[in-house]
Amino acid sequence: MKLTLAAGLLAFALCLTSAVPGRAQSPTPPTPTTRILAIGTVNPGADVAAARAILPMEVRETVKLYLDGKIDQWYSLQNRVGVAFILNVTDIAAAHDMLEKLPLGQAHLMSFELIPLGPLNPLRQLQGMSTGQQ
Repeated sequence: MKLTLAAGLLAFALCLTSAVPGRAQSPTPPTPTTRILAIGTVNPGADVAAARAILPMEVRETVKLYLDGKIDQWYSLQNRVGVAFILNVTDIAAAHDMLEKLPLGQAHLMSFELIPLGPLNPLRQLQGMSTGQQ
């Protein structure tokens, strides 16, 4: 169900954002960052034994971030060793600093790709949903 809904929303968004001949495109308002997707993977060439030794501390520190409300959701990657976090942070630099302070980050054993997330901007094109002008 989720995949079907997501696919439908994506198709809808693509239709809304495609150019219509003879019709001026209104400027798209900026989408605010409301969350950050953090994809963490073990660095190439990392010492696996060292990472395993640090893992109990990493888990405790990650749980603290969750309990502090900084991590909203957390997942394991299915196709490789790593994690995916949905962070309740809106600033990429703050997210980077927070994750680098985790034990695996301090040991330079894990790196994160940080992707800002926000509301699905094409939905603003729905009638009555624009901010200010119709």
